[in-house]
Amino acid sequence: MDRAFYFSVMARTIITLLALLVGGNGFAQDAARYQALVKEAYSLYEKKEYKASAGRYSAAFEELGWKGQANDRYNAACSWALAGQPDSAFFNLYRIAEKMDYSNLPHITTDSDLNSLHNDARWEPLIALVNANKERLEANLDKPLVALLDSIHAEDQGMRRRIDEVETKYGRESKQMQAHWQRIHEKDSMNLIVVERILNERGWLGEDVLGRNGTSTLFLVIQHADLATQEKYLPMMRDAVKKGNARGSDLALLEDRILMRNGKRQLYGSQIGRDPDSGEYYLSPIEDPDNVDRRRAEMGMQPLADYLMNWDMKWDVEAYKKELPALEERIRARKW
Repeated sequence: MDRAFYFSVMARTIITLLALLVGGNGFAQDAARYQALVKEAYSLYEKKEYKASAGRYSAAFEELGWKGQANDRYNAACSWALAGQPDSAFFNLYRIAEKMDYSNLPHITTDSDLNSLHNDARWEPLIALVNANKERLEANLDKPLVALLDSIHAEDQGMRRRIDEVETKYGRESKQMQAHWQRIHEKDSMNLIVVERILNERGWLGEDVLGRNGTSTLFLVIQHADLATQEKYLPMMRDAVKKGNARGSDLALLEDRILMRNGKRQLYGSQIGRDPDSGEYYLSPIEDPDNVDRRRAEMGMQPLADYLMNWDMKWDVEAYKKELPALEERIRARKW
């Protein structure tokens, strides 16, 4: 499923897009129902209730006269494919490829949610269509560099998509899980060599040169690097955001990760921790929780409550503030 890079940008443009789709006096109510259904659909997907998830996506599209966001259409296709309903999966995928210029070839070809579709006669024509979209939209880009970053992106995300699979099969503390993480770290180191060379020689290039996937890959590789490397390129990324060559939501994730690694509270609430004993997720310490949504909005991020739904967590700022000292004490004592 296309999670739009750590969920931080899942709803960044949804209001604008829905306004164009539905318009009129009923926009607010239609948009609210659409978003509620999409959130429910994604929650069901996370619980592996794929058929129910797909049904909620369909209900969301029906609210808008069977229109919807490309990302939601893609996610609906994933749920339909996992539910064993290839006709509905292909309907949604062809719709975004034909009507919405879907062009993320590295993602669609490596997304394990769609593996059941690969032997279907409709798969290769679909991939050809996505590839044609990609070539047309990237006609004026630096194609060799785009291809290189596409390959890095596929490696980076492909190995991380298998984490849940390996953990479920062998266990979080298993030798197999440790070996998988070792392979991820080794590949991260190799990818970093390439990306550092690009950044050092050409700076933080924008979508006009690399396309959206390429600029996101620069961020992903730095986000997965060591602290010293992250701190080295943080000023460059801040400058890139000012110039429009990088996204504010990506910068927020990098800022938060650096703060956390330095033992400080995060600003945007992007970093989620996990209790090693129970396996439950928790929201890592935030500075000034009362104003976190204001800061998130300034960076083009969805409200924290919506973001936390991806881990089945609820946002109650007053309860969080009361629990924060105990949370930080447990982290300092290394009980988590």
